[in-house]
Amino acid sequence: MTPLVNTAEQETRTAPSWLARLRDSDLWWSFKHHPSAVAAAILLLLLIGSAFFAPLITVQNPYDLASLDLLNAEIPPIWMEEGQWPFILGTDTQGRDLLSAILYGSRASIVIGAASVAVSLIVGSALGLVAGYYGKWADGLLMRAGDVLLSMPTMLIAILVSALARQALPPSLREVGASGVIVLAISLSAWVQYARTVRALTMVERNKEYVQAARLIRVPTWRILIKHILPNTTTPLLVTATLNFGLGILIEATLSFLGVGMPPEQPSLGTLIRIGNQFLFSGQWWIVLFPGLQLCLLVVSINVLGDWLRDALNPKLR
Repeated sequence: MTPLVNTAEQETRTAPSWLARLRDSDLWWSFKHHPSAVAAAILLLLLIGSAFFAPLITVQNPYDLASLDLLNAEIPPIWMEEGQWPFILGTDTQGRDLLSAILYGSRASIVIGAASVAVSLIVGSALGLVAGYYGKWADGLLMRAGDVLLSMPTMLIAILVSALARQALPPSLREVGASGVIVLAISLSAWVQYARTVRALTMVERNKEYVQAARLIRVPTWRILIKHILPNTTTPLLVTATLNFGLGILIEATLSFLGVGMPPEQPSLGTLIRIGNQFLFSGQWWIVLFPGLQLCLLVVSINVLGDWLRDALNPKLR
């Protein structure tokens, strides 16, 4: 006699994993057949990996002033006549190994860019859900506030907020809280784009049958917003967040270049470019060239992935 097999248990055993579903998805197929996206993803993984594993692969900690030696200042790259090992890309005016400074600076830029995207995404999504679902005065108030912020250049808002916050902090906390101030400065204007996207989609979804049914059975409003409406906004939010990741890194680099970003004791890529720019015409070209090249590669790889993701998730292009 053949034993009966529980159908639910059989389906559970044969259900594919999320990795198998990803391999069989249209998104993975599109990624494999997009050489630029594959190259950008590999490059981005190398840049992020080297930045976060910098303590294991660098010859010094550029943040540790005790490890710096002014006798090693302004050494050219190793392939030049006066180059010295282990300073592969040379040193800056303070004796910092430039490769070590670039990797540590990349980590600071990446963390600030990712944190600004996360803060903007959370705040913008929450405000967009409220504005789109409730409408009326909430919609008018939040969207008019967004219009005011959009009427001013993003860089101007970031510079103003960064400068004011630095003056408000005690001198002992200005260097420690520099990264948090930059994240706040970038997020203050970046949340509007997420809020507008979520608001438009929420206004469409709130009138659909599944939302009306949830209201009839008295599902809490917060649960309708988070469990039912928010998941339907993930595709455009994902594309926007990817593109804004590179933009956040650029804004941070610009703020640091202008002197209102990361301090010289905790250099980001923008700080390194600002320091190197002062010695560009003195012959120390490598101090500004290599940090600028690292910033360019980082932002270009993110933008290429963002462009691919936007096209891959667009149903009209399938």
